[in-house]
This record gives sequence, C-alpha cells and structure tokens, in this order.
Amino acid sequence: MTTLSKGANMPVTASAVRAVLGWSPGSGVPDVDASALLLTSGGRVRSDDDFVFYNQPRHASGTVRHLGKQAGADALDVDLDVLAGDIERVALCASVDGGTFGQVPGLHLRLLEAVSGVELARFDMEAGSETAYVSGELYRRDGGWKFRAVGQGYADGLAGLASDFGISVDEEQPAAAPPPVAVPMPPRPAHAPAAPAAPSPSAARSPAGRDDPSIRLTKGEENLPVDMRKRLSLRKQQVAVSLTKHGLTQLTARVILVLDASGSMGGLYTRGTVAGVTERMAAVAAQLDDDGEMQAWTFASNPARLPDLVIGELPEWLALHVRVGQVGLFGRKKPPRGLRPGQVDMRAVGIQNEEQKVIAEVRAFVRDHPVPDPTLVLFFSDGGVYRNDEIERELRAAVEEPVFWQFIGLGRSQYGVLERFDTLPGRRVDNVGFFAADDIEKVPDAELYDRLLSEFPSWLRDARQLGILR
Repeated sequence: MTTLSKGANMPVTASAVRAVLGWSPGSGVPDVDASALLLTSGGRVRSDDDFVFYNQPRHASGTVRHLGKQAGADALDVDLDVLAGDIERVALCASVDGGTFGQVPGLHLRLLEAVSGVELARFDMEAGSETAYVSGELYRRDGGWKFRAVGQGYADGLAGLASDFGISVDEEQPAAAPPPVAVPMPPRPAHAPAAPAAPSPSAARSPAGRDDPSIRLTKGEENLPVDMRKRLSLRKQQVAVSLTKHGLTQLTARVILVLDASGSMGGLYTRGTVAGVTERMAAVAAQLDDDGEMQAWTFASNPARLPDLVIGELPEWLALHVRVGQVGLFGRKKPPRGLRPGQVDMRAVGIQNEEQKVIAEVRAFVRDHPVPDPTLVLFFSDGGVYRNDEIERELRAAVEEPVFWQFIGLGRSQYGVLERFDTLPGRRVDNVGFFAADDIEKVPDAELYDRLLSEFPSWLRDARQLGILR
C-alpha cells in the first residue's frame, strides 16, 4: 500500500478499482457523499449521464457504479479496462450536507483493487470551509492508467466544483424578482456615427434624419429603456442596409432564435455575451418579422421552447429566459424552487450537446404553424458537436422546407457537420449557412448583420425557383 501526499501520483495496473471515501462518523459530523465525473480530454462531461452519484448510481455503460454508503464510508467501483475510449479522466468527488469538510474528521480516500480488495493507495486529506471536494482522479497516460491525489476543495459547494468542469448545477433559491440585466453593447467602430435619438411612435428615421419607410417601427418599441431603444433603432437600420445590398428592401420573414445552453456555454452566459447577441438578434426580428416577435428555443440535452420574445418586453425577457442549462446533481429529486411564470426548469434542459433534437422540434413547429413568409432560424452554439450523422439527417430532410438555418459559432470549438454542410452534395438547395465569431462582442453590428444575411438571399432565390417557397 502506498500513502500519497497531495499532488502525488502512481501507476494503476488493476483492471478495476474501488475508490472508498472514508471519515470518522459521530455526533455533529455532517453527512458525506461520494460521486464520480467521467471526463473527456477537454475536461468536460459528455452529458448528464456522465455523473454517477446516489441518485444516479450506475453509469449507462456499467463501467462506473456507486455502491452505497456505510457508516463512515462511501464507495465507487470503476472498470478501467472497459471505459469508453473518449473518457480520459474519472474525477472522484465528494460533497457534504449540513456543514463543511472541516467538520468531518479523518477524511481520506483509499484506492483498492476491486476484486481482491487489496489496498493500492491511501490519501489523507485536510479541509476547512469547503463543501465540495475533488479528492482524487484516475487518468490515462501512455496507454495505461494512473491515480493522482488531488485534494481540491470548493467553498462554494457543487456550483463551484461544477463550473470547473463546464457545467451549471442548480441551487435552490427563494423566489425573487429577476435582477436588472446589463447587456453589454459592442464597441462602436471609430468611423460609426453615434446612436440616433429614439424614434417617435409614428415614424422611423434614417441616420440622416429623413423618414425611412424601409425601417419598421415595432409595436411596444417605445416602451423600451432609452439606451436600448437607441441601440435597436440603429441596429434595424443596419439590418435594412444589409438587406438592401441584396435587393431585399421589403422582405418579410419569420425569425426563430435558438440558444445553446450546454454546460460549456456557462462563461458566455455569465459574461453577458448570450444576452448581448440576443438583443442584437431582436433587431433582426424587429426589422423582418411583420409582428416584431421572435419564437425562441433553448437546448442542451433536451430542447425547450421559450416564451415568444416580444420587442417591447425585451429587458424582462433577457432577465427571465437567457439562462444556461443545469444538472441537479444531489438535488435531482427535489422540486424546482424560485421559477417565475414562463421560465423553463433548466434541469430538464441539461448540459449535453444534442442539436438534432432542437432542430427536429423547430422543424415540427414550422410544419404545424405554416406562414406565407420564409423562416430564418438564427442558431447560436459554442460547438462541441458530436451528433454529426443525426444532425445531417435532420438538415437534409429540411431541404424541402421553407426554412433557412443560419448557424453562428461563439467559440473555437469543434462544429462538426455544421461547418461542412455547405460542401455536402446531394441537396436541391443549400439551406444552411455557418460562420464562427471567436469574440462576437467585438464584431460591429454592420459586419455581424452582413454575415448573418449573406447566404439567406441566395437561398430565397433558389427556393422560389424550385417551388419550395411560394
């Protein structure tokens, strides 16, 4: 048996191991639970199924199992030889209920050979105010496995631990009014004019101040905060300019917004990036859609339709509905609290990338709610696409439908079939556009709308010639 200090590692030759989290139970000692996260090379889970804990005691593959708790011990079995090839690490975690790990005496982790029970290693841990812990990890190295004593604690509990693995864990909060949203405004290029004064309810103005009938005034727009109203006015003008370049000054279209809420998007939500692009997309709907409303979906493991985005209610909509997906780890069986009317329980949305599900749901909506105008889907994702075959089948099947799918990448991740779709043969019409913006907040409005609308006009022309559009 090897005693390890924090940060030390050792090779593991056993084909299956048992990780036993131990402590000295007693009066006033908080309850402790062990868990495991199966992680890819990017340090993230593939889906919420890659969490193993007492509410989800067996991984779908059967390779990691929570054995159940005894007095002063909680154990997990890991079959190393048959773990999926894309799993590079198994993080051995713990949480404490009703206190901190500083109140748990004798905290330690033992690694055993699963079949014989022979102890391979022991790691004694010291803790203070932490309420969640990564005690150790099993990881691939040079064709084999190794074990590392980690000893990383989180004073902010599961939420802090989860954020390190690109996920968001729901925490029960009392119902409260939504906080005000400060939506970041992208920097204005040095040559751009200042934002114009807010338009009156009866007319829209061009940058030069003349009445511009090509700029639509949206119902409720006058109720927006002044700064937001100014931004919307200027952005509608930019959308109109982009459309005019393609001879589409009077185009009307239904606009649908799809927002990736997978775990890796957490930072983009926290920084306000997603709220910012949503506000910018509202200008597209305000200029193109005859009622100025935009249907919206969020998705991760599962899709969920959001309430329609009504321009006059934009600040409230951003505060209530621009939210990252969640996994209710140790509270999975608890009912959601604090949801306001119309809000989606983001635990049902999850954290995995399952684009094909939301694509199928939007397609069904368009079929069930036909309109005379074409539909433009604005689909935002940070990548991590891995359901390539399923996505391709959905988008190929959608070729004969009056919908153009514009995908926008928000990072440097793998976008799979989405960025290859333009070159895929065997389609009557190219119904998919894609571009990535590593830092979309720095892309000026004029450039963003030009890129958004660059392929839509050619699809309109081809779809009309082929009878896909009336």
